[in-house]
Amino acid sequence: MTITQLKYVLAVAQYQNFTKAADKVFVTQPTLSMQIQKLEDELDVQIFDRSKKPIELTETGKKIVNQARNIVNESDRIQDIVDQEKGFIGGEFKIGVIPTVMPTLLPMFLANFVNKYPKVKLRIEELTTESIIDSLLDGSIDAAIAATPLKNDFIKERVLYYEPFVAYDPRLSGKPKTKIKVDEINVDDLLLLEDGHCFKDSILNLCRNSRDTDGERFMLESGSFETLIKLADEGLGMTLLPYLNTMDLPEHKKENLRFFEDPSPAREVSLIFHKSELKMQIIEALQNVITGVIKGAIAFQNVQIVSPISGK
Repeated sequence: MTITQLKYVLAVAQYQNFTKAADKVFVTQPTLSMQIQKLEDELDVQIFDRSKKPIELTETGKKIVNQARNIVNESDRIQDIVDQEKGFIGGEFKIGVIPTVMPTLLPMFLANFVNKYPKVKLRIEELTTESIIDSLLDGSIDAAIAATPLKNDFIKERVLYYEPFVAYDPRLSGKPKTKIKVDEINVDDLLLLEDGHCFKDSILNLCRNSRDTDGERFMLESGSFETLIKLADEGLGMTLLPYLNTMDLPEHKKENLRFFEDPSPAREVSLIFHKSELKMQIIEALQNVITGVIKGAIAFQNVQIVSPISGK
């Protein structure tokens, strides 16, 4: 039994396909299949049910995968210890980013980071919060940027910044730019992101009531803030935006923005990682770069954090 064989097993368990798994671990499909078959022969068990499409783990295979994940993580820790002792900041680093943060934060820090740490090979993937948690727990990503707190005992969080919510309502254009109160927001008048976005859950938690669809002419949920802004421009309602999403709006559209009274409702955006704390030298480097560039854009402190967890 080898660490390499266990890594192959984990790859097939994740992708449920031998060809895809082979691509991800950079070997040919026959090589990967042969090594897994050798492991199954040695253990005298079937790890995968190959008759199913997609491939599924057997009941014994599920237990083996859980233990294999622990073994592979601990083996990675050995190299991690050596890298930290040498002060080496490099190697592959896989990071997940939630969709409502990716387009605004990534352009702010990515070029700076890759220039400062050229030996780090960042692999960035846009993932929902639910997928991020699963990926951190199974070791398929090293860290993530997400709205917190997540209240997960296996995940550690380092706050990067607090991002206020800002109302976007073209119906207020030309009116005095007074700050608004949370209790003035009617959730039934809101254009929301679709299910799966933690920002939608934050907004519903903020308004503390559920959408009443009985009297509505239509119900629409979108996957992008750009669509919500265009719909609001057509007079179909209002929406709430994270502060960074308002910075690049044209000046005439900024007239439609209204800030909340202090303490402003906001989301907490954090760098999160597994409690095993692998690759901490890269995590700390990433944190330092992001907090360094974000200070000039967001300086809000008097905020009230709204939970990103549904129903909280």
